[in-house]
Amino acid sequence: MLDAKSAQAAALFTAKDATRPDHADEDHPPVPRARIGVLVANLGTPDGYDYWSMRRYLNEFLSDKRVIDYSPLIWQPLLQGVILTKRPFSSGAAYKSIWNEDAGESPLMTITRSQTEKLRAALGKRYGDDVMVRFCMRYGNPSTLKTVREMVAEGCQKILFFPLYPQYAGATVATANDQFFRALMKEKWQPAARTAAPYFDRPSYIDALAQSVERTYGALGTPPRMLVCSYHGVPQRYLLEGDPYHCQCQKTTRLLRERLGWDDNRITTTFQSRFGPEEWLQPYTVEEVARLAERGVDDIAVIAPAFSADCIETLEEINEEIRESFEEAGGKRFTYIPCLNDDDAHIAALEEVIVENLGGWI
Repeated sequence: MLDAKSAQAAALFTAKDATRPDHADEDHPPVPRARIGVLVANLGTPDGYDYWSMRRYLNEFLSDKRVIDYSPLIWQPLLQGVILTKRPFSSGAAYKSIWNEDAGESPLMTITRSQTEKLRAALGKRYGDDVMVRFCMRYGNPSTLKTVREMVAEGCQKILFFPLYPQYAGATVATANDQFFRALMKEKWQPAARTAAPYFDRPSYIDALAQSVERTYGALGTPPRMLVCSYHGVPQRYLLEGDPYHCQCQKTTRLLRERLGWDDNRITTTFQSRFGPEEWLQPYTVEEVARLAERGVDDIAVIAPAFSADCIETLEEINEEIRESFEEAGGKRFTYIPCLNDDDAHIAALEEVIVENLGGWI
C-alpha cells in the first residue's frame, strides 16, 4: 500500500490524458499533457458556522503572522485561550446571518466559484483546454496546497497565481503568495510560477466600479449625498513600515471619482474591520458614517472597492453593523452597493489581467 507521498507522486502519472513520452522506454510511466494553470485565490471561509468549524478557521486565520504579527509567545496563549473560546460563537452567528443555506456554503465561496467558472469559459474561448482555471482559499478549503497538488498532477507545468485583491497589502496579497510558494516547496517537479500584481488602478477595474455606482444611483432616482468607499483596515504602523495599501486605496477612490466626474465633496475614503487595541488606518467607517448623519448628511451609499466578492465584511459588517451606526445617528437612507462579484465587466477586467500575465507562455 502506498504512503501519502507515494500516492501523490503516482497521481502525477495517472491523469486521464497522460501518455508515455516519445522515444521513451516502454516501462517509462505515462506523463500528463503539459498545460498552463491559472489559480485565482481569495481570503477564505469556514466550512460551516458551527463552533468547531469557526474555531478551525479562525485559528488558521489569526495564527498567520502576516495578519497578526505580535510575538507568538504573547499572542498564541491569548488566541488559544479567551479568543478561540469566545469568538467562534459571535463569528458563527454573523456567518449564519448571511449563509447560503441552499448551497451549504458562505457567499464568498459561491461567488468565487462563479467567478472561476466565468473566467474558465472566457479563457476557454481564447485558448481552448490548454489553460486550466482553478480557485483556492488562503484559509480553509479548497486549500492552496491541495489545489496546487491537483493542478501539478493534471499536467500544469506553468502556473499563474492571481490573488483576487485589487490593492496590495501584506495581510492579503503577500500571505496568499507565501502560501502558494509553500505549496510549490512540496513539489518534486515544480512548475514555473508567476504572480499577478494588484490591479487597483487598472482602467477596466475602475470602469467596472464606476458602472456599478451608476447603475445603483440610476435605480435610486435621487442620488445619495455621499459615496463612502470603505476599505478593509490594517494597523496604521503597517503604512509606516512600508506597506503601500493605504496609498493604493486612496488612489482607487481618486480614480473612481475622476471616472464619475464628481467633485471631492461627493466621495470619501474610510476603513473598516478594526481588530485589537492599536490604532488602525482612519477614518473608521463605523464612526465616519455616524458623523455624516450627525452633520445632516442623512442619505449615503457605501461601496467596498477592496473586496472582489461579497463576504462577511460586506454583507454583515457593512450592511448590518455600519448601517445600524448610521441610522442610530439619524441617517435616513443607507444604500449598500454590492461588490463586483461575477459582474461581466469585472470578469472582463480580471481576464485582462490574466491574459497580460500569460504573455510569453502561450
